[in-house]
Amino acid sequence: MSSIRAVYVISVAAELAEMHPQTLRMYERKGLLEPARTNGGSRRYSEADIARLQRIQGLAAEGMNLSGIRRVMELEAENTTLKAQLDEARRAAASAQAEASQRQPRRDLVPLRQSVALFGHVPNVLRPDH
Repeated sequence: MSSIRAVYVISVAAELAEMHPQTLRMYERKGLLEPARTNGGSRRYSEADIARLQRIQGLAAEGMNLSGIRRVMELEAENTTLKAQLDEARRAAASAQAEASQRQPRRDLVPLRQSVALFGHVPNVLRPDH
């Protein structure tokens, strides 16, 4: 079963998370949880929701208030997103590096030496001896 498929009614979700159903409703009101809804408006919880409830319960047991829990969970979600983006950037860089290493060097390019060449008259103000 998919962890995002919402199949549990509130009483079952509360039992699985070892909480009172009213606690689940309160967490939803506080923005800590957003269960799916049926066409009739009944809440449905997924395995991911149950895991989230257990995470909330763990943070609360450590003495964190609901505002702190919300912030921790926001930061954890952001961290997960950033890690996924970093992994994707690393894969793209590795792919580009592999592609670049397979290319043959161009033989029609000639190295350019960088040097400064002054053309024309140089004003006296630029000469250090004046």
